[in-house]
Amino acid sequence: MMNFKNVSRWHLPFLLLVSMLVTTAASFRAAAAENLLIIGDSLSAVYRLPIDSSWPSLLNKKWQDEKGKPSIVNASISGDTAEQGLTRLPALLKQHHPRWVLIELGANDGLRGFAPSGISQTLTQIIKLVKQADAQPLLMQIRLPPNYGRRYTEAFYAIYPALAKQNNIPLVPFFMEQVALKPEWMQDDGLHPAQAAQSFIADWMADKLAPLVKPDQTLSKPQS
Repeated sequence: MMNFKNVSRWHLPFLLLVSMLVTTAASFRAAAAENLLIIGDSLSAVYRLPIDSSWPSLLNKKWQDEKGKPSIVNASISGDTAEQGLTRLPALLKQHHPRWVLIELGANDGLRGFAPSGISQTLTQIIKLVKQADAQPLLMQIRLPPNYGRRYTEAFYAIYPALAKQNNIPLVPFFMEQVALKPEWMQDDGLHPAQAAQSFIADWMADKLAPLVKPDQTLSKPQS
């Protein structure tokens, strides 16, 4: 007759080993998930510049030397509208499992004169998808050039603080408000930062993002 007492004794070390392996695997998954996904347009994809010189690349290099800072995955594409970002987002969330997502979208919508209400609805969908993926959305404020008219530019600008308040998420300041003050930091199109500005933007964004990407930070919950 089988001695079940001896079988239990034999299985105990095995079960402990399995438990340790599962715990270790979970730890590796958690560590791998400590990243910041940037989904944006040419302001983050750095229009007409080498990607290695971009502010996301420079910020990633800077943070690799600092304990507790996330890795950066820059999924920005020049010319993307908010709708195009929304279309790409599910695959990006599934691939990278980010802890935080910086949403830098809407500028191209505004430059094309899209209705602010439509832009707001699309950004709302993006925020909801990020929350449903158990990630923390970080929304960047966007401002349009003044030549689009005061009524439209003010309505567009107001989209971002309203969404941040409604969804209880951080609103990250717009770095272009600092860069555009120096002509030597702008490309000749008057819309995109030059390579000379990328280091400044990286340091400026590091200062703004650091308090928002702490490893022990409690993630916001999806709203019903």
